[in-house]
Amino acid sequence: MLFIGHWRISSGNRNAVIERFAKTGGQPPVGVKLLGRWHDVANGTGISISEADDASAMARWVLEWSDLMDMEVHPALNDEQLGVVLGGLQRK
Repeated sequence: MLFIGHWRISSGNRNAVIERFAKTGGQPPVGVKLLGRWHDVANGTGISISEADDASAMARWVLEWSDLMDMEVHPALNDEQLGVVLGGLQRK
């Protein structure tokens, strides 16, 4: 399953986030494959696309960072998956 992650770093936590990221590379835990990550440095925000079979693995990753930044993670569907859902709605 794909997940879209969003984060916002408060200016007060900026240096702590930089330090942790420098030490860990921000790599996900076992069970999560990071597909891409994009940073808006000026605003302290960013997004990521990840893949995991178990939402618990995503929860672990969020918990590793949520002490320093606000995070949201949501399941995501690609066009093919959404097409199946929409097709099912049209039959009702």
